[in-house]
Amino acid sequence: MRAGTGREPHSDAGGKPDSAVVRDALGVGVAVGLSGFAFGVTSAGGGLTLLQTCALSLLVFTGASQFALVGALAAGGNPLTAAAGAFFLGVRNTFYGLRLSQLLALPRAMRPFAAQWVIDETTAVTLAQPTRRAARIGFTVTGLSLYLLWNLTTLLGALGAKAIGDTDAWGLDAAGPAVFLALLAPMLRTTIERAVAALAVLLGLGLLPVLPAGVPVLVAALAAPIALYVAGRRQTGTRNEAQEEDR
Repeated sequence: MRAGTGREPHSDAGGKPDSAVVRDALGVGVAVGLSGFAFGVTSAGGGLTLLQTCALSLLVFTGASQFALVGALAAGGNPLTAAAGAFFLGVRNTFYGLRLSQLLALPRAMRPFAAQWVIDETTAVTLAQPTRRAARIGFTVTGLSLYLLWNLTTLLGALGAKAIGDTDAWGLDAAGPAVFLALLAPMLRTTIERAVAALAVLLGLGLLPVLPAGVPVLVAALAAPIALYVAGRRQTGTRNEAQEEDR
């Protein structure tokens, strides 16, 4: 006989209870969703209308790209350049989707709707789960809670922008980059990943005073191929040296 009379929380074999997955997913969804307020304030303060601000959160729904677009426009950047920078930041979600499609194995009819929630936070929560059931729960709860809260706080932030006044004085324009860096930092585990991040920062900040708004972000994308090229050259050199020593 099993000791005790209580039933164990539902979970897959070898997985963790559904309640634990929901708790973790809600924690991420609520914590990040609240930063939508900062986006709403920054967007409205940068000159976008209430409708434009809310449409960005409803349709784009990727915080880094939204902040990049609004920031570039507020700095006087060309709309096409600003949109290009936001687009390239959002391209990473495509690669997330390739991995999540295999892990979640959702029905084909649901995939177009699920694609809207493929972002940094849902990917991180989903990949942290030990089983497919837990991954699906984590993805759904994180995506739903974050989408609803992000859009609600975007609306509240845009409506309250006039009452707050100068957003730069409050420092709310830094909320987006701060959230993005907090999510990115734990993912930089290898030397090459840290090198790419460091080079991207140097390119972006170094070119900021001399290039139009939005362009430094595009140039910073060159950090990845440059770092990979240098790493490849070093590996080739090391391999050649080892071969020479063997001779």
